[in-house]
Amino acid sequence: MYIPTYFKVTDMNEIRDFIQKNSFGTLVTTKQGTPIASHLPLQLNKQGDNYYITGHMAYGNPQWKTFEVENEHVLVIFQGPHAYVSSTWYKDENVPTWNYQSVHVYGTASIMSEQELEEELSLLLQKYEHHRENAALWENLSPQTKKQIKGIVGFKIKVQEIQAANKLSQNRNEEDYQNIITKLYEEKDLNSQQMAQLMKRELKTDK
Repeated sequence: MYIPTYFKVTDMNEIRDFIQKNSFGTLVTTKQGTPIASHLPLQLNKQGDNYYITGHMAYGNPQWKTFEVENEHVLVIFQGPHAYVSSTWYKDENVPTWNYQSVHVYGTASIMSEQELEEELSLLLQKYEHHRENAALWENLSPQTKKQIKGIVGFKIKVQEIQAANKLSQNRNEEDYQNIITKLYEEKDLNSQQMAQLMKRELKTDK
């Protein structure tokens, strides 16, 4: 991913937090040179000195078979808010652009054992169910429901490289930056509203 210096993120804590909040990612692999993608709930975990992306997909999804190619690299994309920025929002004439947050994770994938998959599902359910009444946690599921694990394939991706970008108009002067926030708040769509909130929060963090 091309990332100008203004927008590059290298703080691993910030990257981990971003993935945690935007964990429905896109997994991209190739089969005989053709890209294949699936959209999946994923998790970033640390084991010793290594980071892993973990997740699962339906057994009927043929993408998991591409993991069996030795040393095949995979790409996982996590996307945050994004919004169009009009050049009319700048004090001086310039060109329009698009603000966004994105993280690309590169690594090699392997298939989980059934025990590893159970642990993965337990953590995933804990993340999304712990605050709910009568939570559907792994330990609360019936043996019959747990048998459905046979219908999915768990995988883990050993992380080899992470590229992260926060393109939030950091290259604009303070007047333009503030005006972009104001104009984004006036837009009707949710992404623009979220981008305005993010830019406002980042401005406070920088100070």
